[in-house]
Amino acid sequence: MLDLHFLDFDRLGSNDHIFLENPQQVLRLPNAQQRSARLLDLNYYLPCRVANRVGAGARTVAVIGLGRTDDGDFLSSEDMEVLSSLAGYIGIAIQNAQLYRRLEQKITEFEQLKEFHENIVESIHIGVFAVDLNDRIESWNAQMEVMYAKPRAEAIGQPLAAIFPADFIARFDSVREGHAAQGTHTLYKFRLALPTGETRVANIAIAPLMTRDFAVVGRIILVDDITDRIELEAQLTQAEKLSSIGLLAAGVAHEVNTPLAVISSYTQMLAKHMRPMMAQDARLSPVLEKITQQTFRASEIVNGLLNFSRTGGTEFASVDLNKLLLDTLTLLDHQFRAANIRIETALDRSLPRIHGNEGKLQQVVLNLLLNARDAMHGQSNARIWIATEHSAGRVVAVIQDFGGGIEPEHLHRIYDPFFTTKTKPRNGQHKGTGLGLAVSYGIMQEHGGKMQAESQVGVGTTFRLEFPAAALRSTQPVEGAPAGEAIHAAAGSI
Repeated sequence: MLDLHFLDFDRLGSNDHIFLENPQQVLRLPNAQQRSARLLDLNYYLPCRVANRVGAGARTVAVIGLGRTDDGDFLSSEDMEVLSSLAGYIGIAIQNAQLYRRLEQKITEFEQLKEFHENIVESIHIGVFAVDLNDRIESWNAQMEVMYAKPRAEAIGQPLAAIFPADFIARFDSVREGHAAQGTHTLYKFRLALPTGETRVANIAIAPLMTRDFAVVGRIILVDDITDRIELEAQLTQAEKLSSIGLLAAGVAHEVNTPLAVISSYTQMLAKHMRPMMAQDARLSPVLEKITQQTFRASEIVNGLLNFSRTGGTEFASVDLNKLLLDTLTLLDHQFRAANIRIETALDRSLPRIHGNEGKLQQVVLNLLLNARDAMHGQSNARIWIATEHSAGRVVAVIQDFGGGIEPEHLHRIYDPFFTTKTKPRNGQHKGTGLGLAVSYGIMQEHGGKMQAESQVGVGTTFRLEFPAAALRSTQPVEGAPAGEAIHAAAGSI
């Protein structure tokens, strides 16, 4: 390696150039530097200087080395002046090249950092968008595109009021103008209406968008869709409620069963011994019959409690849901014909099988169909729509009636034990126990499924049963209900 300390113009204080008359013999230099001078074999060294970045003075960024002319002569003073000027330009050119290289490197680092930050914003499962001081949308991440069904190109540059509903704009304006204008404000469980007509529940955080100098340049809004989370929490709450009531119900049912059996037995014995008296007094027979009927009624409620509280010991097997639905319709065929209810089916022929207990699943379908029948009692042109479908590993059965529907204030309580809307049954109806849907909900939970209800007063009710698909698919053909069959089900009035 060459020792070039003799060319350190900044340290040596040389202002112009270095001249070596005989590079092969520079005795004033140390041995290592003499060797370097001999190897270079140059007579002139000119510094290429540029101004210091900080403070006064200049610094050397390069050195030009020259030998003699082609004729072997030394350079003239005019030659040296030209070369000194040229060295200055070369120094500036080198400095510019270094600055450009550093700038290019900084741009690359900035682009990488920007891409990294954008990837973070795009990858999170929370909608993120920003608006400027004029409430125009400046950014719109991928989750907002999915949630709001609006591409980024259509959202950016648009006024906030052109995208979001009026209730959100009102809350946004109140946050911006209120006491929380300089801090983060959260709209908890805000019901956000989407352009698709769907309403989602979201926690929306609104915060000022600031520069490093703490100047507000806009707002950043985070939209966390918690609709599914709320549904899961509601299901967990319902499951815990049913579990607690189930333990109580089991104890109560067993305690009540014994006196009920005694009352029923003694009532029947009393009726047998009082036949001669009843022949003389017609008032006695209806009284004893009423006692017997109410005893059976109480027994029916107790059996419902036992079914509600019974857990474990269920054998699961592969179940053809289409066949189960058709078999259940066959069981109720006479009742539906008598009630002049028409059944319409649309069963998916390629429906995968599910894993479950056929008896318990039939109990769920029976409860829904009987509720549907009662909901449309006395209604002309009554009908029930039953359909199956599958997608993404899920098997779905839909039971829809077109009866009176369920009041909105009652819809969230339909799975509560002992809650019923059939407190005053009409002729031909039975008073509800309030256990049918509670038991059905528990059975669906046991099968890893979901049970959802939608209802509109005066229009009807739809129950949606969703199951995980089993590995095997059903290969049996599906036959729909015969045309004109007088069957219909209403899953609306509980």
